[in-house]
Amino acid sequence: MSGVSERGASLPHGNRLAALLEGWEPASEGAALMRIVTDLYPICRSITGNGVRQSLQCLSREVPLALHEVATGTPVFDWIVPPEWNIRDAYVKDRSGRRVVDFQRSSLHVVGYSVPVNRRISLEELRSHVFTLPDRPDWIPYRTSYYRETWGFCVTHRQLAQMTDSYYEVVIDSTLEPGHLTYGEYRIQGATDEEVLFSCHACHPSLCNDNLSGMAVAARLASHLAPLELRYSYRFVWVPGTIGPLAWLAANEETLPRVKHGLVLSCLGDPGGFTYKRSRLGNTETDRMVEYVLGISGATFEVRDFTPTGYDERQYCSPGINLPVGCFMRTPNAEYPEYHTSGDGLDLVKGDALAVSLSMLLRVVEALEANQRYLNLSPKGEPQLGRRGLYRSMGGTSGSGREEALLWVLNLSDGEHALLDIARRSALDLKVLAEAADLLVGHGLLRPLK
Repeated sequence: MSGVSERGASLPHGNRLAALLEGWEPASEGAALMRIVTDLYPICRSITGNGVRQSLQCLSREVPLALHEVATGTPVFDWIVPPEWNIRDAYVKDRSGRRVVDFQRSSLHVVGYSVPVNRRISLEELRSHVFTLPDRPDWIPYRTSYYRETWGFCVTHRQLAQMTDSYYEVVIDSTLEPGHLTYGEYRIQGATDEEVLFSCHACHPSLCNDNLSGMAVAARLASHLAPLELRYSYRFVWVPGTIGPLAWLAANEETLPRVKHGLVLSCLGDPGGFTYKRSRLGNTETDRMVEYVLGISGATFEVRDFTPTGYDERQYCSPGINLPVGCFMRTPNAEYPEYHTSGDGLDLVKGDALAVSLSMLLRVVEALEANQRYLNLSPKGEPQLGRRGLYRSMGGTSGSGREEALLWVLNLSDGEHALLDIARRSALDLKVLAEAADLLVGHGLLRPLK
């Protein structure tokens, strides 16, 4: 699989994504997104292993991902790719032979990266390897131990309270061996090699909002953009958390200057309002554009400054990389009670929330595509728009919004102001300004700058 799309049929500037958004069907899009989430939900994912590969192959039904393998022991900056972890089965049996904890019922039952175990141990010893949530007694916690060899089980607090036998049979049928870290990538070639990067983590088992919502929305976003003729090139990566983006960055260091915009996607399926976390740079075009699109959408949203915690934006925004990458979410990680528990299941995410998240990202892309700088080719005084059919024919009447947009674009098209700058200053919709710019280019009054 190449993981690269060809550019599709052309639409006039300003309408390339407008036609898609005007025909948007939230119900069918939400259903398609929920199908992806549902298919991925049972798969046991970690930062390496067959569960990641299986998940990426599922996403390849939407777009043909290229799968990259990075060998165990490969240095990626200050980190080293760990051994590959795979698990076939795990359980705790009581004295009657009944599985009181069963990996086949939930992949969250095993601490991620647990080493193999096959023992009969006391309840007291078992308790030292069991994790629960006493304040959420019916939820299973999510725990991992990627870089320290140990083992453990995660159970509901009620399950643990019901375990009263003196001894239990404990089995974790796993392997921790030299292998590979796997990540998926898909690139859409645009008119230029300048890139917009979308990244999501693909390493958590059975966590729908925290993990699967970003994976699904990224796949559908890529599939919608693939047939269009676009100004930017678009790169999508599905990577294991932390070590995945580090591996991708290390492999692509020479071409990172091409990345002009970027978003990490996660927590996009809950019913909360939107949250945007700015890049480390804080005032990039990406930062300003996302805030602008959210502001005109009418949706509830919050914009936060960058912090070196959270998702993989902290790798893309590390000081030696410093890409213009923010994080696009609904309710942020660790700020909803179901986070990193079995409560983050199929009942938490909603198809309509996923569809609105996707449409908001398409509007961000639409705005980024339109946000060019122009040069006024008749800058001395106001050009005569009337004789070009661009201005009202009778003086003394109130002007139209289109005419106001024409005048704003002409006045601020000095090579320094992009359409987003004009939109913020004029309080006019960037779409209207883009249409005005197209008209002025068509009449020889404006020239787009690269």
